[in-house]
Amino acid sequence: MRVVTISATYGTAGSLIGPAVAERLGVPFVDRAIPGAVAEELGCTLEEALLHDDRAEHGLGRLLSGAMRLPTVTFGGVDMYLPGVLPLAPEEFVTRTERMIKETARSTGGVFLGRAGAVVLAEHPGALHVRLDAPPRRRILQTAVLAEVSERQARRQVEDNDRARNAYVRHFYRTDPGDPHLYHLVIDSTSIPVTACVDLIVTAAEALD
Repeated sequence: MRVVTISATYGTAGSLIGPAVAERLGVPFVDRAIPGAVAEELGCTLEEALLHDDRAEHGLGRLLSGAMRLPTVTFGGVDMYLPGVLPLAPEEFVTRTERMIKETARSTGGVFLGRAGAVVLAEHPGALHVRLDAPPRRRILQTAVLAEVSERQARRQVEDNDRARNAYVRHFYRTDPGDPHLYHLVIDSTSIPVTACVDLIVTAAEALD
């Protein structure tokens, strides 16, 4: 069973490339199913699980990066942080997410997008670890085209998402997600067309058999 992890900076078409690679390799694309499965296991709502997810729009990475306010209440005009406001301990969610990723990799294989997959599955036999990255300017322009937003909006999306995803990996794994030593393959998917990126990843994954 083939296993591919993809770490994608925002604006590098990871959500397009990941499913296409999974289809070519005949394995599941594992992304949005993770918070749902963790929510079911923990007995919480999907919304609660998404608060702790790496790739969610309002996930934990944004709290860690300072892009969102920590949950607070006001006493006597002073804002105070209440850790218990978050319904799940972040470490608990991350631990369950890691277990879900490892179990899925062992049972069915898959293409895993984000969530520090290259670190979590670093010791998985035959796993291919891929990084999609490019200079910010090109990622901003690609985001503007793919999301059909203004360049100014695209810049904010790229910067906010970069901060959040970097914060998540650095906080829980004490690792720089941009470290090339974590990956077998680093691709600039703003210069190389999506179809060619898919071909490269599939070829590399098959070569590791």
